[in-house]
Amino acid sequence: MFVNKTYKFRIYPNKEQGILIAKTIGGSRFVFNRFLSLWNDTYKETGKGVTYPSCSAELTQLKKHQDMRWLKEVDSTALQSSLKNLADAFLRFFKKQNDMHSTFAPEFL
Repeated sequence: MFVNKTYKFRIYPNKEQGILIAKTIGGSRFVFNRFLSLWNDTYKETGKGVTYPSCSAELTQLKKHQDMRWLKEVDSTALQSSLKNLADAFLRFFKKQNDMHSTFAPEFL
């Protein structure tokens, strides 16, 4: 017999930590939406999407632009996870792997 246990943790971030959490969430959302737009535009033009490695390389270049320097303040692992989640969502969509949502493409957050 298996028993499922649940643990709840509540965090109490100080002001500095709260700002960092907000930046991380905002940066992840920005990266997801920007590359979703790129993915959709590329698919409409060529009939093929972009790949995770090309998006990852473009994210690295994006961080170097003067207007996007704020992305360096955010944890790079969180930004890369957003890209991986997007790539996985499209992979599952095209393979029709998700039974419930197989007819819906990934959407903006």
